Amino acid sequence: MTSLASTIAADIQPIRHSSIPAKVGLALALTALADWLFYGERIGLSLSLFAIAIAVVSVLFNHAALDLRRAWTSAAVLVAGLVPAVEELNPLSFLILVAALLMALLLATNPETTELVERARALRNFILLGPFRFFPDVLQIFNMSAFTRGIALWLLPAALGTVFVALFAAANPVIEQWVSLLNPKIILDYVSIPRVLFWTMMLALVWPFIHVRWRRKKVVTADVADVPLPPPLPPLVSAEFLGPSTILRSLILFNLLFAAQSILDGLYLWGHVALPANMTYAAYAHRGAYPLIATALLAAAFVLVAMRPGGPAEKSAVIRPLVYLWVGQNVLLVASSILRLDLYVDIYMLTYWRIAAFIWMGLVALGLILIVARIALDRSNRWLVSANLIALTIVLYSCSLMNFDAFIADYNIAHSQEGTGKGVQIDVYYLARLGPQALPAMEKLIPLRTDVNNLARWRDQLVETQHLDMAWRAWGLRTWRLQRRLDAEARGQSGSQPAG
Repeated sequence: MTSLASTIAADIQPIRHSSIPAKVGLALALTALADWLFYGERIGLSLSLFAIAIAVVSVLFNHAALDLRRAWTSAAVLVAGLVPAVEELNPLSFLILVAALLMALLLATNPETTELVERARALRNFILLGPFRFFPDVLQIFNMSAFTRGIALWLLPAALGTVFVALFAAANPVIEQWVSLLNPKIILDYVSIPRVLFWTMMLALVWPFIHVRWRRKKVVTADVADVPLPPPLPPLVSAEFLGPSTILRSLILFNLLFAAQSILDGLYLWGHVALPANMTYAAYAHRGAYPLIATALLAAAFVLVAMRPGGPAEKSAVIRPLVYLWVGQNVLLVASSILRLDLYVDIYMLTYWRIAAFIWMGLVALGLILIVARIALDRSNRWLVSANLIALTIVLYSCSLMNFDAFIADYNIAHSQEGTGKGVQIDVYYLARLGPQALPAMEKLIPLRTDVNNLARWRDQLVETQHLDMAWRAWGLRTWRLQRRLDAEARGQSGSQPAG
């Protein structure tokens, strides 16, 4: 018999159906633990405890693939990631803990990845595909009869459709009323939709750590003609789960759902049609900017996965127009979000975070348009990432040159109750927090307010800060321009006073 070169497994190992029920049981147990630790509670040490529980369960089901050296290295990485989160849980320590958990899993269970690029690619596939594997993996316990195939084909459309409906209900009080009519009160008393979504999300997140599957390198071997070929191995995501039939069903359902939201926005937000009883126009307009943006981002992620280069759906003459239509509806959705935020700013004034929201929404809309360009021009995902990075760089560089402090101060005074006779009063404390660049706007506000002494005190503090900023160590061109403007206004006031 011809000798064979040592080989590396061509792909992931096939699912052992006998182990799936036990894994599903532990996944449900971890999800119940997450419910007890996180749902409705403040999160701190509980996140570190949950990460340790995930690591223990992962070791329980993957101990056969471990050796002592890799196990100790992975444990050290995980402990290092736990230390900042135990010290204080904040966004940075959270990201460090997640990165440490992923890297520990990779080091322990995937020894074939030794290069940095290979590890980055493996973690990318794990993050992007892992959360979508729970339901198709569980379905493989059964024989794929026509019934179970039908479930697989409608599983993704139904799951994502439910998420979209939940986001639309959070953004649109009319849809919220419709959803409440579709759910009898007796069921709502016992079933919490947010909790069901929480359990679904947690199952999807913990499953890849329990049922670990890495896509591994293929190695070409010599003299394999007399060796029987192994049976084909299942893909990371089953063909039914992300095949053309599933994508087509998803796009039809999603286009219908988004069309309902777009029609309602066209009637009530853009057309100012009378709203149903017991609902104000303000309640409709001021809700939902951020849920709608989350909806658009989720839609963009689905399009990128469904229309991946070389995928079965990319060249479909039926699917491509549906993708274009859906992306167009998402762009309209972003435009509605911008209008909602603009109406909110008209009432509650402008802040840094609201400017950032406007910029972010514009980038989301541009990203959606670039997705269409990638599909239409048959470009790669690398081209799409590069185009988005270029746009982001231009926007960030432009923002670095903008005087947002002065812009916010001037806008808020021009749209305040003091400046227009309607709306809310100016927040003097926030105005002062903008720094010396708000001084010209504050000078305009002083004649319009009765509490002149309080305003003068804030102005004097800003003037003192401006003098400190004019020192050569703290000097900046924007500070210098402000000082010239303040000096010119001071000369103008002194020149306008009558001679004694």
